[in-house]
Amino acid sequence: MKCYTCLLLLTFGALGQVVHQHHPPSSEEYARVLEDPSRDEWQKPHEVVMALELKPSEIVADIGAGTGYFARRFAQHAGKVYAVDIDEKLLAIAHAKAPANLETVLAAPDDPHLPQHSIDTVFFCDVLHHIENRPAYYAKLAQALKPGGRIVVVDFFKKELPVGPPVSMKLSDDDVITELQKAGFALSKRLNVLPYQYFLFFENR
Repeated sequence: MKCYTCLLLLTFGALGQVVHQHHPPSSEEYARVLEDPSRDEWQKPHEVVMALELKPSEIVADIGAGTGYFARRFAQHAGKVYAVDIDEKLLAIAHAKAPANLETVLAAPDDPHLPQHSIDTVFFCDVLHHIENRPAYYAKLAQALKPGGRIVVVDFFKKELPVGPPVSMKLSDDDVITELQKAGFALSKRLNVLPYQYFLFFENR
């Protein structure tokens, strides 16, 4: 699998349009753009977190967490959060800003390194298209999830957008639904609260 959070670098052009480049110059530069306040305008992190309806006892794994943009927010509502990534420098930033209930996990490209039967919610934001062998990865997630656990996917619509990767790199919502159904997960909910991304909930059948 290619780097969860380092393949695509958000940069701002002369007109303020957000574009993606294939190879960011450094983890530090990528961290800067991940945490740019202007991201909040279209990523709508508060709305995303509220839609998850996290419980105080819930254990969340944020796969491809990077600097902890979402993981830190989850930690304000959940019992424990694993910020999972394969970029050690980005995880160091996440750890430096982390509340006590956030634990960083240095993963392998093909393994999130999560404890078995320990996770209530697995969360992906703009990450799935970086994973090369998704069926095998989904099998590992199934082992990490508790009975009744769920997978939540936020990713860009497969069309031209002012933000996000090229269309050729994207996964459509239909592709994601089909793949997860084959892996034993059923679509339980779809929300339409984000301007450029689908927002899908899956339960382990």
